[in-house]
Amino acid sequence: MFDSIGWVEILIIVVAGLFILGPERLPSAAAWLGKTVRQVREYATGAREQLKQEMGPEFESLRKPLEDLRELRNFDPKRAVTKHLFDDPEPTKSNGYPTPSTPPAPEQRPLAPGERPPYDPDAT
Repeated sequence: MFDSIGWVEILIIVVAGLFILGPERLPSAAAWLGKTVRQVREYATGAREQLKQEMGPEFESLRKPLEDLRELRNFDPKRAVTKHLFDDPEPTKSNGYPTPSTPPAPEQRPLAPGERPPYDPDAT
């Protein structure tokens, strides 16, 4: 919920609250805010549990499309590419068949003192 709020923003809110409410009323305002947020969370949890009890197994089938929508909303191209490249155990071609595994690259050894690096005239 508060993923985009950093410590600097929280500090600014506290300092603004200190100036607006004063040091006498700030602790009671923070306690009221905490109690209200906790109460809203309890209401949401109670409503979800009641809906789950009334719907039974259909609740999970209703929840699956919502989870898919949440994944689309949080779509990050960098994360998608990383997941596709590193989490996919067996990459497949567009036709559905597995791609042939590429042989591992030969190990490169460090150059000996005075040894020149390999030179490819076609690459330059």
